[in-house]
Amino acid sequence: MALTKIREKNQVTLPDTVRTAAGLKVGDLLDATVVRGGVLLRAKAIIDKVELDRRLGEAEADYKAGRTIGPFKTASATMRALKQRARARRS
Repeated sequence: MALTKIREKNQVTLPDTVRTAAGLKVGDLLDATVVRGGVLLRAKAIIDKVELDRRLGEAEADYKAGRTIGPFKTASATMRALKQRARARRS
């Protein structure tokens, strides 16, 4: 267990072990939610709306062009197909 305390201006310092295990870096955004028995912190990312629109447009074009895989009956089948595709791209 890693203890921390609330400081002046309601600041909380996450212990190194917690921060490292969660993959958090200085400047990362966290969403704080009150849950039964405490507070849950979740890492969040912000994406620029223009960038999001561009990526969604690319995804839609890929879909319309038939550049998709699946559908799959199980998550395992999905993972197998994705790994095979990744191996094929590397070779």
